[in-house]
Amino acid sequence: MRGLSGQTPRVPTAPATLEAAAQRHMTPAAFAYVAGGAGAERTTTGNLAAFERVRLMPKRLVGSHHRDLSVTLFGQTYRVPLLLAPIGVLELAHPEADLAVARAAHAEGVAYILSSQASYPMERVAAALSGTPHWFQLYWGTDDSVTRSFVQRAERTGARAIAVTLDTTLLGWRPRDLDLGSLPFLHAQGIAQYLSDPVFRSRLNVPVGRAAVSPRISPALLRVAWEHRAKARAFDLSAAQIREACARFVSTYTNPALGWDDLAKLREWTSLPLVLKGVMTPEDAREARRRNIDGLIVSNHGGRQIDGEQATLEALPGVVQAAGPMPVLMDSGIRTGADIAKALALGARAVLLGRPYMYGLGIAGQDGVREVIQNLIAEFDLTLGLLGARRAATLDASFLAREG
Repeated sequence: MRGLSGQTPRVPTAPATLEAAAQRHMTPAAFAYVAGGAGAERTTTGNLAAFERVRLMPKRLVGSHHRDLSVTLFGQTYRVPLLLAPIGVLELAHPEADLAVARAAHAEGVAYILSSQASYPMERVAAALSGTPHWFQLYWGTDDSVTRSFVQRAERTGARAIAVTLDTTLLGWRPRDLDLGSLPFLHAQGIAQYLSDPVFRSRLNVPVGRAAVSPRISPALLRVAWEHRAKARAFDLSAAQIREACARFVSTYTNPALGWDDLAKLREWTSLPLVLKGVMTPEDAREARRRNIDGLIVSNHGGRQIDGEQATLEALPGVVQAAGPMPVLMDSGIRTGADIAKALALGARAVLLGRPYMYGLGIAGQDGVREVIQNLIAEFDLTLGLLGARRAATLDASFLAREG
């Protein structure tokens, strides 16, 4: 909180200023990947606009000097109702990527959801967390053996839950990336979980000097892997194997045929709580409840998948009502501490923070992530006190202004 000491903070506190500062520190391709949304980005802007339409209503003279920000999820107590969302390809913002974020999360006592598209293997990231709670976000690909390996590795690292992303069985139409001809995975970026996985590695049997090129991927695009010989050395692979890994990843990491019945496999693979990320309708929430899923995350992937999709804050109340006793979290659009309060008042048990912490990473690495976290928590704490709420867990609709 350097801003209160007469010093100008390195990481701006206002959301728009934070984003602008990150753009100055990142390459055009990196910023496009982080900030961009699907199509005309109506969903991305809609996520933010939804928070503007919800108004908070404070209660007076209720004695909120001492406040409890903690929340309970799956029998575990978390210091604050804020988790760091899984974001892939963090190396675009900073070379220490997930490791820097993990160290920042540990320093601030905030849980971190590790990404399937990480820039460092989950084992190294979990070690950097030094016991701070973490979950693992799963992209379920077409190779079940690799998916199962990911889940089992995550369990061995001490992950407290598996969050299965449902909204990216196909990659959305993202004009900012398309206009720059940018897809980081073809540069072997964001595929560390795969390059370090024994099952995925067992598929890479290409002799040195020969690449097995998927017919769905342009050989010209795959040549960019040659630029990342350091990556090949880091994972003890040949350049040819890195090229094949890029091709295999792109052709297998999503599974458009995934269905509800597939979730039964996860129950066989792990005893960890299963959380479905990307649920936006009461119907899907009821189906998840019927199948004994442990939790839900209301998310539209930050507006990166469908242009014109409903805002997550708008979808939240209906999902919460249909979910019954299942804890419901939400992401997509969280920018301020007041946003956290609004989401909790509408029924979320906790929220996930995405783009802002990556902006902090791009500006000042680990310290930048810490400052973003500190700012969000400080503002949320102040908002809680000003609302007259003693505990974050007691925020409900009584703290919202009634329509009409």
